Amino acid sequence: MQNKKSFYAILVAIILFVLSTGISYAVFSNTINKKIIVSAPPVTKLATGNTMFDESLPKTEPCPLTGVKYSVQQKNWWLSHEPLGVMVENSTDARPQSGVSFADNVYEAVAEGGITRFLLIFYCQDAIQVGPVRSARIYFLDQLRQYGKYPLYAHVGGANADGPADALGEISDLGWTGYNDLDQFAIGFPVYWRDYNRLGHSVATEHTMYSTTTKLWDFAKNNRDITSTNKEGQWDANFVTYTFKDDAAISDRPKSQTIHIEFWGDSGYDVDWKYDPKNNVYLRNNGGQPHIDRDTNKQLSAKNLIVLYMKQSNADDGYLNNEHLLYQDSGSGKAVIFMDGKQITGIWKKSGPTGRLLIYDNFGSAIKFDRGNLWFTILPLSGVLSVK
Repeated sequence: MQNKKSFYAILVAIILFVLSTGISYAVFSNTINKKIIVSAPPVTKLATGNTMFDESLPKTEPCPLTGVKYSVQQKNWWLSHEPLGVMVENSTDARPQSGVSFADNVYEAVAEGGITRFLLIFYCQDAIQVGPVRSARIYFLDQLRQYGKYPLYAHVGGANADGPADALGEISDLGWTGYNDLDQFAIGFPVYWRDYNRLGHSVATEHTMYSTTTKLWDFAKNNRDITSTNKEGQWDANFVTYTFKDDAAISDRPKSQTIHIEFWGDSGYDVDWKYDPKNNVYLRNNGGQPHIDRDTNKQLSAKNLIVLYMKQSNADDGYLNNEHLLYQDSGSGKAVIFMDGKQITGIWKKSGPTGRLLIYDNFGSAIKFDRGNLWFTILPLSGVLSVK
């Protein structure tokens, strides 16, 4: 009798074990590919709609785009959306721009006439406003496509002449139109608006378009059902993060370093980056003047400056003065990296339009960047780079 009771007890224990194991597996398998949100205080929204974070919270969570550590509260916020690319112009009539200092990554290249344009990538920070927003270019699409199959893209129209520089045609071919593409022509007010008085003086209409990162992310969520996931799933399923390190010790930083860049000879749009050893950043001057963010009134800076030499050519697509440009941005080329007040010569590699832009030193080792924003400067082979 005692043996029979023992048998039943063992049998019940086995059944309970099997059931609990099955339930645990079902729950685990259903959540293994989902982002886990850790409990933290909710963020605060200002009257403008922008996000405020509690800066007193411990900063333990690295941003995957910059390595900068933020609070769990801020991480939970960025896990609710995917990267957002915004086209911002850099003509003299556009300065000082808004929002550039909040971008995690910046890609700068000449758009036309020697004037550069920025592709600003936002993910871990919320800008007050961004602009002036301008038109799409195909080589910026090649950089944006590193950030998933359907990254958000904010712009005002774009190059559309038949030929290799047809950015709007490429957006359509990629299946972005009406989905992750946030063209102002298709969305309009109040996500986008024109501000003719922002700079305190009159400028042409093309220099007046603005938005905010919050409005753009909210529109993508509420109107396109894009959050941290899209119709392909999690945006960062195949995203390759760079490796980040801590800053060099103060004793290892030089007293000064100045980087001078000429995109198209002396076009009036030359850039000088001056190293600030105390804060271990590079401060930007553009056209001989400090380059300021209009909304913070602070000089633009870069923690990591990466100069990418790429072959530049005209698209020959019949556009006015043949101004549409192309860059050979797949394959490999020379790269010069500046951080900690030092210069590293290496190479860049990109397997194709969707490939991750990888940066190596001349020994073949992947560069370890400082924790902070990365500013990628695309320089024509004929461009000038001097360092002193």
